[in-house]
Amino acid sequence: MPLVGITRRSILAAGAAAAATAAVPSALAQQSNKAGAGKFYERGAVRIYYEEAGSGFPLLLLPGGGLNSTIAFFTGNAPFNAIEEFKGRYRCITADLRNAPSGQSTGPVEIDRPWESYADDHLGLMDHLGIDRFMVMGFCIGGPFIGSLLKRAPNRIPAAVMAQPVGWRPEMREPNYPGAFWRTWGPALIAKRPEITMQTTDQFVTRMFETNPDFLFTVTRDFMRSCQTPILVLPDDVPAHPLAVAMECAMLAPKSEVSIFPWKVPTERIPLAVRQIHSFLKAHRPA
Repeated sequence: MPLVGITRRSILAAGAAAAATAAVPSALAQQSNKAGAGKFYERGAVRIYYEEAGSGFPLLLLPGGGLNSTIAFFTGNAPFNAIEEFKGRYRCITADLRNAPSGQSTGPVEIDRPWESYADDHLGLMDHLGIDRFMVMGFCIGGPFIGSLLKRAPNRIPAAVMAQPVGWRPEMREPNYPGAFWRTWGPALIAKRPEITMQTTDQFVTRMFETNPDFLFTVTRDFMRSCQTPILVLPDDVPAHPLAVAMECAMLAPKSEVSIFPWKVPTERIPLAVRQIHSFLKAHRPA
């Protein structure tokens, strides 16, 4: 099976030609224009801090940062500020992850269903806002979060973008492997919330990342083969964002596209990748 089809080859060819002359548009703007006062969505013991910006078809933006995923990602370590980039065309919704040490969202540490608890929060927030169908773009840990959403609510999501997704590699079993990003979360959370024990956080991350881990953590390869949701993958190649997992997602999903690679370096390529995201979302946005 070819790595990319005719359409993808055309994208790559066009991208290579355009990258040399692409001017840097708003994709590179990292200004921290505050979207406005955030709000809280509450469900039982769960309290999720979220913000909205813009108008149009809903776009759920899942920030990167592992288990410390917060809205601040978009004005900090993100390749580009997705809120600023897409709020002119979409109703952008984003939130701090439950129990992110530097965030404002809190709730139980559900050791028996870690991934499922986060999907509860994402879908619950959309329900709270009265949103049935929405597109989703996730960075880093947002990749497996998207997998959970596509598994739980495929009819609600007309398109998804996975940017630099995390995934499982056998090297992550090594104690000092830098890609095992979850190992610093427990101590950081306990420093902020001493009522949570180290045993609880250890059980949580063990279940989430180290119990029969494989591929994208949340879904199987068979699921990706059967997934009918259009998916755009922007691969990365660092220990926590393995290229092999990103490309396997792109090859397995029958309605996938893949960006140029690398798309973040040189930085002149980032606007090209962002234009592809805009085109992809526009093509699959419901009328």
